[in-house]
Amino acid sequence: MLSDVYYLLRVKADGRYLTARPNAEDNGYLLIFRENFDALSYLNTHAAEVANRFAIESLPGSQLSSVLKRWGFIGVAVVTDPLLPKIEFLQHK
Repeated sequence: MLSDVYYLLRVKADGRYLTARPNAEDNGYLLIFRENFDALSYLNTHAAEVANRFAIESLPGSQLSSVLKRWGFIGVAVVTDPLLPKIEFLQHK
């Protein structure tokens, strides 16, 4: 996971990352994609009307842990199928 590059969706207006929040009171899981085109497919399928408000950002796997700590995320939500969507939740320790 450390040598991989991941793609994140970030709000252009305030710089926040797109997250998955199974519980409203938690900071949630950072939504990550394995490919740039998966992030685009996710936006176009599930948020086409607001897709222009997001930017796709690449992040090396070696920096993933520091982003999770800095923003206080519980873990990552890896989108394996952007069309359904199918998501795997992984907690960070």
